[in-house]
Amino acid sequence: MHERVELFVDAQAIVGECPVWDAQNDALFWIDVKAPALYRTEAGGGATLTWPLPSDVGGFALTADGGSAIVGLRSGLFRLDLNSKALDKLADPPFDPRTHRFNEVDCDPAGRLWLGVMFEPEPHVQAEPQPGAIYSFTPSTGLIAHADYAFTPNGFAWSLDARAVYIAHSKEGRIEAVEFDPELGALSRRRPFARIEHDLGVPDGGAVDAEGFYWSAIHGGGVIRRYSPDGRIDRELFLPVKNPTMLAFGGSKLEHMYLTSASHGRSEKPEGSVFRLSAGVRGRLRPRFRSA
Repeated sequence: MHERVELFVDAQAIVGECPVWDAQNDALFWIDVKAPALYRTEAGGGATLTWPLPSDVGGFALTADGGSAIVGLRSGLFRLDLNSKALDKLADPPFDPRTHRFNEVDCDPAGRLWLGVMFEPEPHVQAEPQPGAIYSFTPSTGLIAHADYAFTPNGFAWSLDARAVYIAHSKEGRIEAVEFDPELGALSRRRPFARIEHDLGVPDGGAVDAEGFYWSAIHGGGVIRRYSPDGRIDRELFLPVKNPTMLAFGGSKLEHMYLTSASHGRSEKPEGSVFRLSAGVRGRLRPRFRSA
């Protein structure tokens, strides 16, 4: 299925990621992992604000009060004040920043922060690949490591009843549905959900729509897939870029889908751009981080 795809930001991002709709300001937040910065682009006029960051940023979550963002940097976990641009460290990195970084950041429906850690050595660092843990964070508990590991975690998204969280293991080309306790914030049994053909690409960022279907950006495949709750492919949206990274729903009725992509430093346009398209269904807002 081909849908109308609109160029939203000619970003030329090295690794554009983590689109988050800000309904309060009718704008889209997003990041560039490798030219590290947080951006906010107005939906109407297209004006963009920029918050430069000091090291690779793996993701972020907006706070419930709207005044700051929690950012997962290679150098640790920080609160970014959106007015002053000041960074306040919340936690040291739970990994060696020479070999690993945060890669996936999202909130569960209760407002806890969840972070994945990926193996990605800095340039000129030689190391044997080691998977990283998945962490949760609240101000009272700090970072808690959970018994789930991945070389490249991606695609965090919660089911409508919050009893399952989808986690993509990009390097292994699979997506799992993990039982989730929304009261305790605990992961338990995992089951296979979907597998992506190796010659197509890898599962990257994801989102669950208002009907409970899971969407996955297939990095390297130039396509977004919608999966039914039992893991069947429901539809495919083909894109003008090869490397979509993550998607989110936005608009006044959450009728639009916003999509980031990666250029990986190559100059071929429109790779690295941010897009807006109609997916034919409504979505849900990503939860915000709650400090209490």
